[in-house]
Amino acid sequence: MIKIGIIGGAGYTAGELLRILLNHPDAEIGFVQSSSNAGNLISDIHIDLLGETDLIFTEKMPFGKADVIFLCMGHGKSVEFIENNDLPESLKIIDLSHDFRLKRAGNNFVYGLPELNRDEIKTASRIANPGCFATGIQLALLPLAKNDKLTDEVHVQAITGSTGAGQNPTSTSHFSWRNGNISAYKVFQHQHEGEILQSLKQLQPSFNLDFNFVPIRGNHTRGIFVSTYTNFEGTIDEAKNMYKLFYDEHPFVFVSDKNPALKQVINTNKAVVYLEKHGSKLVIISLTDNLIKGASGQAVQNMNLMFGLNEKAGLNLKPVAF
Repeated sequence: MIKIGIIGGAGYTAGELLRILLNHPDAEIGFVQSSSNAGNLISDIHIDLLGETDLIFTEKMPFGKADVIFLCMGHGKSVEFIENNDLPESLKIIDLSHDFRLKRAGNNFVYGLPELNRDEIKTASRIANPGCFATGIQLALLPLAKNDKLTDEVHVQAITGSTGAGQNPTSTSHFSWRNGNISAYKVFQHQHEGEILQSLKQLQPSFNLDFNFVPIRGNHTRGIFVSTYTNFEGTIDEAKNMYKLFYDEHPFVFVSDKNPALKQVINTNKAVVYLEKHGSKLVIISLTDNLIKGASGQAVQNMNLMFGLNEKAGLNLKPVAF
């Protein structure tokens, strides 16, 4: 049984981790740390867990009793946490912030996109879990990069639910602003661009063309809808075969022959990819749940790989009803 610790247990990603791990056949939650909620029942904050657990938030972090910890703190805080705590050498770490996603000197974290780095993840002790936008966009483009087919600039528009902004309310995430509304933000300068380009160049080192990303705030709670297009010289059948071959051994990515809808992936660790060809343009649609495949579900998928478990363990999650 894998002993689990969660650091920063009050937010959305920690809540999703708890929902998954409480029903994981090979995991046991040892402690859930939250300085602001220490002593309170977890179900007082994650109210959907009422009757599911009697765990209590703690300020103490007994690292010696854990096999792996999940870091669910705000961006920039994971670096400080690792610097300020004496962590056992044997302790595995899965970080859900952006602190270790980009390769740089001294960074010994493996980028945790299983569809890109599965073999490296299996032997890693520290994982940088990908960003939610980054996951959906990479799944739309990796097969092209793998086959050196990114031969022109790439255009991406992606819509995210309000939970992508985190639990703390802001001027653009509270209900009265978000409901019935839509807006673009961080156009061509979103923080996930760096990790996306890093992965594309990992598979196609020659790619050095424009990557045009327009992020959109949607008026829904969860889920990411990615639509991207680029020039592609082959036929639609050649493209579909390329994608199906690339994802053939990856259990959570499905190449659909029908134009999909976002609800197909909500509350699951699935990604659905769909292709169309219009003239010289290949259009790729990619759908994911930002809190699960884009965050906590993918983190558990990485944990499964790190500990030699079935990749799908604990992740047999069902989509919401239409």
